[in-house]
Amino acid sequence: MPLTFDLDPETTPGLLDSIRTLWVDVSNAGGAVGFVPPVTTEDVRPELIKHLTAMAEGRTRLLVGRDETGAAAATAFFTLNTHRLMRHWCWLYSVMVHPSHQGKGYGRELMAAVEDAARGMDGVQGIRLTCRGGTGVDRFYASCGYKEVGRVPGAIKVADDDFRDDITMWLPLN
Repeated sequence: MPLTFDLDPETTPGLLDSIRTLWVDVSNAGGAVGFVPPVTTEDVRPELIKHLTAMAEGRTRLLVGRDETGAAAATAFFTLNTHRLMRHWCWLYSVMVHPSHQGKGYGRELMAAVEDAARGMDGVQGIRLTCRGGTGVDRFYASCGYKEVGRVPGAIKVADDDFRDDITMWLPLN
């Protein structure tokens, strides 16, 4: 069953709990979304609060994909640029699909919904994201039309002896 996507949903306590759970489950399954496992909801809470604060200030927008139960099964956060020379593109952060839903095409559905949402944002002509090297997710983004435009070797430290590349990818919308 396909996901139902909602841009800028009402941030109810139930939705926030669902997003926190999603973030924890994705992180603990090895997803590269800002943490290294093991992760708890208390670890995720401050990062979610940062996103919510930016949403309240109008700098960030949330796209949620809900499964048949109404739970957040996928998310992506858009951060709008405030710099006058960069308002024509947005950043994409915290792109997640719940591990129980992976392999069902939901990642592609999410990225198509991301592109549709960004096309509807006033003046946005491109999407920029970064991802952690060594996970293969850069190949997934490339298959969705994103191009690698930069790489910083060893910029992400996931353990004392494990450094990963920080890969920047770009999707033009024009």
